[in-house]
Amino acid sequence: ATAAGAASAAEVKTYATKDVVPVLANKVGPFANPHETYKYYSLPFCPPSVEQRQDHNLGEVLAGDRKVLAKYEVRFRTNVDWRLLCEKTLSQRDILRLMKAIEEEYYFEFFVDGLPVWGYIGDVVEDEFLLGQTSRTRHYLYTHLHFSLGYNGDRVVEANVTTNPSKRVELTGRTELDTTFSYSVSWRPVNIPYERRYDRYHHTSFLPGAFEIHWLSVINSFILVVVLTAFLAVILMRVLRNDFAEYMSAEDREAAEDESGWKLLHGDVFRVPGQASVLAAVIGAGVHLLLTAFLLLVLSLLGAFHPTHRGSLLTAAIMLYCLTSVVNGYVSARLYKQLGGRQWVWNVVMAALLFPLPLFVVFMFVNSAAIAHGATAALPFGTVVVVLSLFILLAFPLSVIGGIAGHNTSGDLGAPCRTKRVSRQIPAQPWYRGMVVHLLVGGFLPFTAIYVELYNVFASVWGHRIYTLFGILFIAFLMLLCVVSFLSVALTYFQLVAEDHRWWWRAFGAGAASGLFVFLYCFFYYFNHTTMFGFMQASFFFGYTALGSYAFALMMGALSFYSSLTFVRHIYASIKTE
Repeated sequence: ATAAGAASAAEVKTYATKDVVPVLANKVGPFANPHETYKYYSLPFCPPSVEQRQDHNLGEVLAGDRKVLAKYEVRFRTNVDWRLLCEKTLSQRDILRLMKAIEEEYYFEFFVDGLPVWGYIGDVVEDEFLLGQTSRTRHYLYTHLHFSLGYNGDRVVEANVTTNPSKRVELTGRTELDTTFSYSVSWRPVNIPYERRYDRYHHTSFLPGAFEIHWLSVINSFILVVVLTAFLAVILMRVLRNDFAEYMSAEDREAAEDESGWKLLHGDVFRVPGQASVLAAVIGAGVHLLLTAFLLLVLSLLGAFHPTHRGSLLTAAIMLYCLTSVVNGYVSARLYKQLGGRQWVWNVVMAALLFPLPLFVVFMFVNSAAIAHGATAALPFGTVVVVLSLFILLAFPLSVIGGIAGHNTSGDLGAPCRTKRVSRQIPAQPWYRGMVVHLLVGGFLPFTAIYVELYNVFASVWGHRIYTLFGILFIAFLMLLCVVSFLSVALTYFQLVAEDHRWWWRAFGAGAASGLFVFLYCFFYYFNHTTMFGFMQASFFFGYTALGSYAFALMMGALSFYSSLTFVRHIYASIKTE
């Protein structure tokens, strides 16, 4: 229970004076590469004689945790001025490894009664001579740790670890070194309730600052979204009102055949698009991911996940995706049948694999890179089997069940107009009505609604910051949904006015294009807001951000499609056609 560090009543650990408080050594790694972590004892420290591995849940393994019981003997409310941990002779190879680690700013992570503590393993000092013309780099290894612990009654409520700069050894120029590792412990009473003992991690100094949400930027984005949406709504409603008035009056005139605009497309607007099976599959996969993301945000908003337990969020995402897979098959098979499709079984299989298959490919690549580097980010074989089993035994069968239900309960598309046998010729379009401009507008404007919060999400996922402002994220998510939905309607209307009835794929593409802008932002963030380095970290970053952008495109594309479909049904149901 102490290894998990959760605060539920079933896992609360109480201590009597002089009871042993377990100290777990987790991992080390370069501070700039948060996902490039290694087992703590992969470096030449003082390993225990018998390695006692701790149990990890699925989320902790996915987060790269590999906790083992350390040699530090810490007893409840018992101060230690100085105690020997071990005496160790460092070989030249050990010294070179430690020097490289210190240059890359390696940090370590321990857990004391489930409370995480961090610290650097050493320091680099530049000595300058002759007015800066000559310099010497010295590498120092910290050999003494001080545990500063706080208690409230019979529980541990605070933990911190510090290094002593006066107790360090220089590694530079050594071929062999005899050194002594030691530690000290101090306890103090703290008036912090046990339930709030994780609050301090939101403002810890080791993590690079608490989140400084740029409220002004968030408000500016919100105002921009509201003004843009209101502006387009007013214009679109006025134009539609004028169109309806014109078309209704034209029904009583003999010159009705001289009309132009979207009404002329009533015989083609519901013509089945090309690659209907693929379209239905991407829509089903997008709705599935959108539902998963929404439920995950709602649970986060309700406080279901503790901010310091990143693994719980990953576990919940996997379980929610599997349990909601029935939606994927249902939406895809239902839409495919409405479009006149017959091979609905293959359509369901395609929809079920549309996201997991790219995920598996990316995972195999980055996991191979992690294995080659010996990093803890490499998932054990047993964990891979568990995740695959969840998909094969839970997610895929639910998708099939949903597909069967969607196919058997589906009616027709509900088109208010009959489709003509011969397709209407599409007039030549100016460049600003082309596909490229359509996608650029459809992708860029939704991106402007979320780019501020996107930075904070990236700083949490690809950094050491702890994200806690799920309320702000939920607001940004709702703004995004509104912008994507309304912009899709507007772009579809302008396309129909230009007498182009091929709106199906464009409606999906208008929302999906925002995923491209998110992926382009990934490059900007990597080169301007991080100091990441190395092939492994780059493969993790670009591999999983590409996958996230792909999921984002599917979600927004599905929302955009259904918004346009609802709009098209409504306007053509409001006019009389022959």
